[in-house]
Amino acid sequence: MNDDKEWNEECAIVGAFNCDEASLLAYYSLFAMQHRGQEASGISVSNGTHISTIKSQGLVTDVFSRESLSKLHGRNAIGHNRYATVRNSKTDSQSCAIGEDSSQDCQPIFARYDLGEIAISHNGNLVNAKALRNELIKQGAIFQSNLDTEVIIHLIARHTNDLLTPRIMESLHKIQGAFSLLFLSRNKMFAVRDRFGIRPLSLAEYKNKDGSIGYVVASESCAFDLIGATYIRDIEAGELLAFEKNDLGETKLFSIKVFEENLKPCVFEYVYFARPDSIVFNKSVYEVRKNLGKQLALEHRIDGDLVLPVPDSGLAAAIGYSQQSLLPFELGLVRNHYVGRTFIEPTQELRELKVKLKLNPIKEIINDKRIIVIDDSLVRGTTSKAIVRLLKSAGAREVYLLISAPPTISPCFYGVDTPSKSELISANKSIEEIREFIGADYLGFLSLDGLRMAVDKDNYSFCQACFDGKYMHEL
Repeated sequence: MNDDKEWNEECAIVGAFNCDEASLLAYYSLFAMQHRGQEASGISVSNGTHISTIKSQGLVTDVFSRESLSKLHGRNAIGHNRYATVRNSKTDSQSCAIGEDSSQDCQPIFARYDLGEIAISHNGNLVNAKALRNELIKQGAIFQSNLDTEVIIHLIARHTNDLLTPRIMESLHKIQGAFSLLFLSRNKMFAVRDRFGIRPLSLAEYKNKDGSIGYVVASESCAFDLIGATYIRDIEAGELLAFEKNDLGETKLFSIKVFEENLKPCVFEYVYFARPDSIVFNKSVYEVRKNLGKQLALEHRIDGDLVLPVPDSGLAAAIGYSQQSLLPFELGLVRNHYVGRTFIEPTQELRELKVKLKLNPIKEIINDKRIIVIDDSLVRGTTSKAIVRLLKSAGAREVYLLISAPPTISPCFYGVDTPSKSELISANKSIEEIREFIGADYLGFLSLDGLRMAVDKDNYSFCQACFDGKYMHEL
């Protein structure tokens, strides 16, 4: 993934119920999902009578220490990794935050209300957040953050039912958009996905030291691998899972169908967002990405000398392309993982300098070769242009750039920070015009039909609004 694309990852959420050292499990799970958000991190833990929260801006390892985690006592916890997003003009949403570096915009969100205490972690975006917020403000609500998640707390707090479960269910019916949510009360935990299942959320079993069983919920299964939890299944679209303990201290798990399922998960999880070692939407991300590369080879048969990925996001697709085309695979670009994002730089010259700082070509591999370069997507094209120039300066005879996804023609409004339509190069230029702009000898994208064939040819039902402009909440 090229940083100029401004495809910032969605948030990551994790929940642990009836688990030994729940805060530590949440910490390691968030560490495993750091790729989904690097702006802020937080954990809330319940000891049965009180919820304690630590959250701040920064990476997981910056926010937490052994000392701070030792203060979070309890067997139930939820956590959150956040990235800051911006307002989108097509909806009135505010996403995880609206681009402000505020400690108040870190999650989990905590509140005290008439039933006690509650904390919420949210991955996604509410498309009617602003309208709900304005309505609540007129009714006297006071907001402490820019988060659309805080709207949900106010909806729960204003409900008159004496039980939390029906309050949550009623609140869910008032919000619209993409959401995977975790709720933590003093004695219970709830996990839910929206009716489309746009954002991933999975369930795992965790075996405590005394042999008792706890549960872990996380955005990606790579979190389970790190903490030794056993993946069970995806939480279904429109499903609410309620976790509680009976009088014997045994964990009880209840499934409630809140919405009629209309499954449309985000296909871009496979293209880029998820870690390749995760299982997302019941499929191996790595295998899907290889399939994308294989399908790309079927659609774009090029007589090149070698296949080269843009690290790290183009790696699996490049392997697939190499296997299908029988052309040799090489790691001709080496990535420096300790360079910041290129899109924050004020000038194009500095952005291109940062590309050189981040990616260094191996000239002995590239010199006098016809290079087939595989990347996952192309949004603005500025970094792709710099990469083509970098390869040619390293001696490449020809550079053929292939993208293992269709052209990105529309911004996302479901919890992913993307440029406006006017900034998306594929929405404003033809493929030939883009090729000329980036300086490649050939430019090819995966087709929409090819995307379907590679992901799931028999049962393809995914949100691909970034590729076709068809938004779930408008259908």
